[in-house]
Amino acid sequence: MTAKPTLVQIPRSIWALGLVSLFMDTSSELVHSLLPVFMVSTLGASMTSVGIVEGIAEATALIAKIFSGTLSDHFRKRKLLVAIGYGMAALTKPLFPLAHSIPTVLTARFIDRIGKGIRGAPRDALVGDIAPPEIRGACFGLRQSLDTVGAFLGPALAIAGMLLLANNTRAVMWVAVIPAMIAFLILVFGVKEPEMQHADKSKPPLRICDIRHVGSAYWKLVAIAGVLTLARFSEAFLILKALATGLPIAYVPLVMVVMNVFYAGAAYPAGILSDRVDRKNVLLIGVAFLIAADVVLGYSASLWMLALGVGLWGLHMAFTQGLLATMITDTTPPELRGTAYGVFNLVCGIAMLVASVIAGLLWDQFGPSVTFFTGAAFTTVALLALLMVHTDHSQKTNNNA
Repeated sequence: MTAKPTLVQIPRSIWALGLVSLFMDTSSELVHSLLPVFMVSTLGASMTSVGIVEGIAEATALIAKIFSGTLSDHFRKRKLLVAIGYGMAALTKPLFPLAHSIPTVLTARFIDRIGKGIRGAPRDALVGDIAPPEIRGACFGLRQSLDTVGAFLGPALAIAGMLLLANNTRAVMWVAVIPAMIAFLILVFGVKEPEMQHADKSKPPLRICDIRHVGSAYWKLVAIAGVLTLARFSEAFLILKALATGLPIAYVPLVMVVMNVFYAGAAYPAGILSDRVDRKNVLLIGVAFLIAADVVLGYSASLWMLALGVGLWGLHMAFTQGLLATMITDTTPPELRGTAYGVFNLVCGIAMLVASVIAGLLWDQFGPSVTFFTGAAFTTVALLALLMVHTDHSQKTNNNA
């Protein structure tokens, strides 16, 4: 059993990457907490259009990770790609308040998510490279927790801005430029890439197809994560559910605040727990939380029920997102780690696109309850698959840092 880690044991570069995530998520979630309402109320978009925009945006981010992950393995340099990705995200933030049509919003989301895709797999692989094996789950959990602190600070700033600026959505979204630039500067000056990433350049160049050499434990994990992502459509529908339940437009970002308070509060403890017990059991808890969230949101007709469902959704994220990233590191060798994250996110990206489009269509045709109940059904399939499949990817599987 691994001794309980202290925050002091976690390397400085992990803390720096966590702060980068904190500030960039503050920026991104400020925009995203207002964007669905902006599209529907200001630009006149349908729920299906929202689903398509969100699905394409998130799928773009996840699919782009396969290429950036492989490049980071090929060149054995991850920080440069991470910096390019965060830099793109920072530079595209002004496009959102300038948008006057759905195609413009889609373009802005597309470019922003390409930036996320470029940085995602190399960043996760970089965390895996830096993290000591015995506290790997805690390191991923801390970064995820700090990321999520930003994810509720952003909507909190959005609420304050909406109240101070008389619901002027465009003006509030301009605030997002500031934390995005801070995130980029912390990355450039605060993160040190391990020397091992530059070693042994005499090896043959890596290719995406080299991922076939990774064992079956990895592929089982990818399959389960794909089904789980199919069950978890975009959080934009949580915001629209709040609007449909009667939450005033200025307070709609509270949905993301509530979700991310639970997410941030539980992500680090979940990471520590995954270092001490079988990670599969922790993942099962997270999947159960999503089923509960979908059922509560499907039945909810009051703001209190809405808050409960959103909180459960946040707990699901805390017990699955950082954990899945940790399990990828557990099941892959360092030289293929970026590629492994890329393939993993390719599968999840396709599933996210399908899930968000289906969610929008179901909402338009049958209403929000059917959307969430369908999500619960898909999640139940993922839970049964996880129970039936033997997984051999505990923290002891791969101790290569």
